[in-house]
Amino acid sequence: MSLGLVVVTYKSSDVLATFLDSLKDSTVLPDTVIVVDNSPTVLTPPPTPWLPSLEVIHRPENPGYGSAANIGVAALPDDCDWVVVCNPDITVTAQTLEVLLAEAERRPDSGALGPAISNEDGSLYPSARALPTLGVGIGHALFGVAWPNNPWTRAYRGDYRGSSTREAGWLSGSFLLLRKEAFDRVGGFDEGYFMFFEDVDLGWRISDAGYRNYYVPAASAIHLGGHSTQSNYDLMLQAHHHSAVRFIGKRYPGPLFCPMRTVIGAGLTVRERVLRGKALQLSKPEVEGPESPNNQA
Repeated sequence: MSLGLVVVTYKSSDVLATFLDSLKDSTVLPDTVIVVDNSPTVLTPPPTPWLPSLEVIHRPENPGYGSAANIGVAALPDDCDWVVVCNPDITVTAQTLEVLLAEAERRPDSGALGPAISNEDGSLYPSARALPTLGVGIGHALFGVAWPNNPWTRAYRGDYRGSSTREAGWLSGSFLLLRKEAFDRVGGFDEGYFMFFEDVDLGWRISDAGYRNYYVPAASAIHLGGHSTQSNYDLMLQAHHHSAVRFIGKRYPGPLFCPMRTVIGAGLTVRERVLRGKALQLSKPEVEGPESPNNQA
């Protein structure tokens, strides 16, 4: 069984070094590591003698997270069976990869598997969620900011506490183990998303192709985060809005759903304005989105 790992970076040399260092004690090492760097300047990776192979692909035009991940996966050896796609602002434990791969082997229908992801303060990051339906999407878009505990937002976020493996609608793209066969079958990430929702879209298409997305809390990782700045916060909000509208449009196309799509779009616009207003009052604004901005989620 061959394992490849693709990490997508953007001005992330500091956290990349921390991530690669966390692999040093891993009981399972990837056979090949591909770093796809979307930064304007060439990234020089730190020495990693514990890794069998590490290659950097420089894409200064910054094609987006999903496109960069696809480029990295395409560069892996043909005999690669499993692929980890991740952000650089993640650290893993010694058993993260071993536990995920063991669970994957026990579940031949698995297309994607994700660990429990914690923030630095120990709180659990909501890294496995339900696919947003029209009803949930409207409720979350309209009330998610002003009424965070509303039933639609709770349904979208789900409850993934506990230690048992369970199926999810989609898994966070900050750290994903993917069956290469499933990834290739669905055509990889949709490159129409620059950032945000490419992991939601991938989870939907993996399920639609007959595979399953499994949340595996016995495996764990830590999300470092905190690398966005106020200057790119507005861009992140706009990208999140655009990607959400794109996903709903893909999942619910045609004139029949046009009124619902319009309501969701209006709700997202209001949400964007509220979050932008809140950000002006905070020194460290946070975006309620799938990932952190370096992947984009």
